[in-house]
Amino acid sequence: MASNKKQAAISFIFITMLIDITGWGIIIPVIPKLIEELIQGDISEAAKYGGWLTFAYAMTQFMFAPLVGNLSDKFGRRPIILISLFAFSLDYVLLAFAPTITWLFVGRVIAGLTGASISTAAAYIADVSTPENRAKNFGMIGVAFGLGFIIGPVIGGLLGQFGSRVPFYAAAILCMLNFSYGYFVLPESLSKENRRPINLKRANPIGAFLNLKKYPSLHGLLLALFLIYVASHAIESNWSYFTMYKFSWDEKMVGISLGFVGICVSIVQGGLIRWTSPRLGNEKSIYVGMALYTLAMFLFAFASESWMMFAFIIPYCLAGIAGPSIRAIIANHVLPTEQGEIQGTIASIMSAATIIGPPVMSGLFYFFTHKGAPFQFAGMPFVLGGILMLISGLLSYYSLKKYAISNTNNDYNNQ
Repeated sequence: MASNKKQAAISFIFITMLIDITGWGIIIPVIPKLIEELIQGDISEAAKYGGWLTFAYAMTQFMFAPLVGNLSDKFGRRPIILISLFAFSLDYVLLAFAPTITWLFVGRVIAGLTGASISTAAAYIADVSTPENRAKNFGMIGVAFGLGFIIGPVIGGLLGQFGSRVPFYAAAILCMLNFSYGYFVLPESLSKENRRPINLKRANPIGAFLNLKKYPSLHGLLLALFLIYVASHAIESNWSYFTMYKFSWDEKMVGISLGFVGICVSIVQGGLIRWTSPRLGNEKSIYVGMALYTLAMFLFAFASESWMMFAFIIPYCLAGIAGPSIRAIIANHVLPTEQGEIQGTIASIMSAATIIGPPVMSGLFYFFTHKGAPFQFAGMPFVLGGILMLISGLLSYYSLKKYAISNTNNDYNNQ
């Protein structure tokens, strides 16, 4: 693929992902209200169901992401992305008409299956990137998440005033428009010579992990990535509860803070990483990023004023230079024919972290804030997050030094 076509392809996939994530963000503000309606309960009971809905989504994606990755290695990225987007639009319609909570669970399972569009998009980016610009291009995923996380919840909050189901219709329409855009504009990124047959032994989470034994140099980095994802749930699954408990924030204040996170993520992933990647290189970017992650977690844990939470968001988001660099090193050491599979495996790692992270972090918050707690300390999830980030940084350092892989283009030539 020519250079200008590659750049156009990256722009296409960025727009596809942005619309996809915006559609997902639209429904975030109204899910609690919809659950309350369906179970005829209060917000506390709705939160319990919400946790299990997240579990259902994560478990399904964990089980099927490797299969979807293998399918994209066989049939190409374009058809898998398009099928995922079409199914997502139907899923939103299902959720909009859901008469019982069971329908929501069915919808989240379908979303787990179709949510593999992100991992396929990551494989797409790997296809059209060079080892030199791969980290920068992977950063576009973060930009799409950041912008989608700013735009989606704002639209969803406004539409939610007309009813808890209205945002689901909007998300369905947006996703169908995204499908149409991709159908007419998105080119295929995987050449026919780089495709391979489906291996069912590897097209499942266990098989995908076992297949990694031929890449021993990646084990430490993949484990480091897993710990980053688990630790991040100290923020993702705990932010609202912590700030409401500690600083008496209302929903508006929580929304403003999350919007600020989205802006910072977009700036870092879309702008800063383009400066740090060529100057620091992947290895130093990982070290700097992990140090900032660790620092930010401990700062959050001991914050005593509301303004501190906004200030500490900055080093936390700056730390985002680490993730794309880790993914770039991993992608550089995998055959072109297996990019879909490795990105599917990473998606399974993310899902496994989503299965483990939320109950651990939320449970830790409850344990140290309820009346019978040994001592009151709402910041304990952030302390655990900081410890996990520190371990992740040390693992990355050990792996990169032991295998000396950061400056080589690939190590599959030695197989």
